[in-house]
Amino acid sequence: MNSVKALAESPDLSCIPSIYINSANSTEPPASDLQDAIPTIDFSLLTSDNPKLRSQVIQELYFACKDWGFFRVINHSVTESLMNMVIEKSKEFFDLRDEEKKEFEENGVLDPIRYGTSFNSKKDEIFYWRDYLKIIVHPEFNCPNKPLGLREVLLEYSKRTREVVKGLLSGISTSLGLDQCYVEKALKLESGLQILVANLYPPCPQPELAIGFPPHSDHGLLTLLINNGVGGLQIKHKGKWVNVNNDLPNSFLVNTADQLEIFSNGKFKSVEHRAIVNNAVTRLSVVVANGPSLDAVVEPAYKLVTEERCPSAYNPMKYKEYLEMQQGNQIIGKTCLDRVRV
Repeated sequence: MNSVKALAESPDLSCIPSIYINSANSTEPPASDLQDAIPTIDFSLLTSDNPKLRSQVIQELYFACKDWGFFRVINHSVTESLMNMVIEKSKEFFDLRDEEKKEFEENGVLDPIRYGTSFNSKKDEIFYWRDYLKIIVHPEFNCPNKPLGLREVLLEYSKRTREVVKGLLSGISTSLGLDQCYVEKALKLESGLQILVANLYPPCPQPELAIGFPPHSDHGLLTLLINNGVGGLQIKHKGKWVNVNNDLPNSFLVNTADQLEIFSNGKFKSVEHRAIVNNAVTRLSVVVANGPSLDAVVEPAYKLVTEERCPSAYNPMKYKEYLEMQQGNQIIGKTCLDRVRV
């Protein structure tokens, strides 16, 4: 396995190897800038003592999940200094010598720590302009022993982001007409899987030919994203690709994922997104994917299913099986989710 970082730093690199050329780029229309404002959720209002304010933000959360599958979260419990340290320590990991990082080369999709390139380098026909570090941080916390301070920063960050996710899912549960703890109990969130992924997208000499990460939806419930201020994220909104930048200080970009689509019986669609690259600066993003417990069987909430008006649109599947199915194959749009549709 050769890292994209090492390739990008080659002194004579003027064009990319053919394995990185994504032919779909030539047929894709260019992404546009957003015409509508991305919904912004004030997290502090979800715990407000004022029932009117809480009801209002729950309605906003319902709209964000139903019409966008994507929103910003502000006024949460994670400090800006901690978020900055997560980015900095992730950068320090990628700056380690290759022999130090290769200690964590992936073998299986549920390895507690995985370092690699592309998506599934053993099966990808086209490689993506991306290196990654994936760490399972809950229900058991794992972390590389380098660089110094990474473990402490990620341990605190994983705890704080779980609090944010728990609050958001409580509001989402209420917005669906369910008890506020319904999602938490039904999907065993106390032992829910949380994976932290640091993505490195180095400068690419031919960005129009490569892609950082292809169109896909995420496997879990909610994904939280921060980055180093460099753009490159695109989402599919109303059938068209649009550029998204996290330009609000101390905010998360949050997207809905496949298990939430299944659980909501299709009311909330998981959103397709992708990462593009540029030829000037490195983009670094850190995402935290939050899912059910691995042994939870995910299916539409029974209160959202009626035989006549709203039959179940998805077959039940254990989350671990879904995760292995998606992560163990090539990633193409929402094809994995299509396999569990009725």
